[in-house]
Amino acid sequence: MINLQIVDDHKMVAESLSKLINESGVAKVTNVYYDLKSCREGLSEELPDVFLLDIALPDGDGVDFCAEIKKQYPKLKIIMLTTYKEFNIAKRALHNGALGYILKNTESEEMLAGIETVNRGEQFLCEEIDVLLQEKKDEDTVWLSNREKEILRYIADGLTTNEIAKTIFRSTENVRTFRRNLLIKLNAKNMAELIKKGYEMKLIW
Repeated sequence: MINLQIVDDHKMVAESLSKLINESGVAKVTNVYYDLKSCREGLSEELPDVFLLDIALPDGDGVDFCAEIKKQYPKLKIIMLTTYKEFNIAKRALHNGALGYILKNTESEEMLAGIETVNRGEQFLCEEIDVLLQEKKDEDTVWLSNREKEILRYIADGLTTNEIAKTIFRSTENVRTFRRNLLIKLNAKNMAELIKKGYEMKLIW
């Protein structure tokens, strides 16, 4: 039986995933974390065979965290489990040591196959990501939705989160989520770097 741990800040997602895995007979979930702080503490006490890691977490970027824990625990087998179907993010995750990259909307059979494959020390990409990487392997493109481009433009113009929220008729929490997602997609450490990369990539002008 494969011992598995999960870090995902969405409790319902983590609970559903745990139920699926525990009932599969393939693996058992030994720990679930909802942020990176508790995850660091938990990993220092017990390492799993396979580690399912979300990307957008409340206290950090899961892709950066992947590189951090691979340096600390080189034998840890990591699967990125995310909603991000983005070429650059998947490429960076694999570069940082992830053995697997699976979208959260993946069928349960493919999810379990990924866990078994990564546990054997082999790379596993869900079908959508595998196709994406093959199609864009010679490109270095960041894909943003129209809303993300709009918000990036407002950030570059110097609008605050509250001002953007009022302008696009969304909640401030929703705008904060967009800002966090933009940092991840453009691999930027702060808003200044985000704006700089936005201009360099011609996502804003």
